[in-house]
Amino acid sequence: MTWEEQYRLARVLAGKIRSSGYRPDLVIAIGRGGYIPARILCDLLSLPRLTSVKVEHWGTPAEKEDQAVIRYPLCITIRGEKVLIVDDVTDTGDSMAVVLEYVKGLGPSEVKTAVLQHKEVSGFQPDYMAEVCPVWQWIVYPWALHEDLLGFSKRVLADRPLTPRELSEELASRFRFTATEEEIGFALDDLLSSGEIVREGPGYRKKVE
Repeated sequence: MTWEEQYRLARVLAGKIRSSGYRPDLVIAIGRGGYIPARILCDLLSLPRLTSVKVEHWGTPAEKEDQAVIRYPLCITIRGEKVLIVDDVTDTGDSMAVVLEYVKGLGPSEVKTAVLQHKEVSGFQPDYMAEVCPVWQWIVYPWALHEDLLGFSKRVLADRPLTPRELSEELASRFRFTATEEEIGFALDDLLSSGEIVREGPGYRKKVE
């Protein structure tokens, strides 16, 4: 997804919230994915009050799933206030569900939830969404491009050594992940400096432990 596409979705989402007549006193972004969408919504809806909570996923090996937990809670009182919780996407929906339950326990007068994109397979149904994704796929957001590029590159380089061009072609072929030469180079430099990959001839491969 490009910045332009995400801003368009934010405008659609803002229009739906405005049309519903809901005017929150406070917007709560779910970190990290919701930081930028929430800030844009605040701008489009002229909402001055914005804060956030940070959610992290802790692995539970016995169940082979992730459990969403509040890592950094709110540091303000929201009792009696109308609240809007914002994230970029409802994937499993776990993050939004955990934050909603947490926020409701703090005594707000009303709580609504909003996302840019909602995946139909999600176990959570937000109040507002700009777009529905009927088929599950990983969405690469512009504010997380480098992080996702690192992750997918490590997966590809675990198979065999590749040059930057070959890596770009493999990412596009296997994952429909397109990145510029500059973005590929920046990711490879990062992986090299962290010791996660090594040079092998003209190419790179994942470091073998």
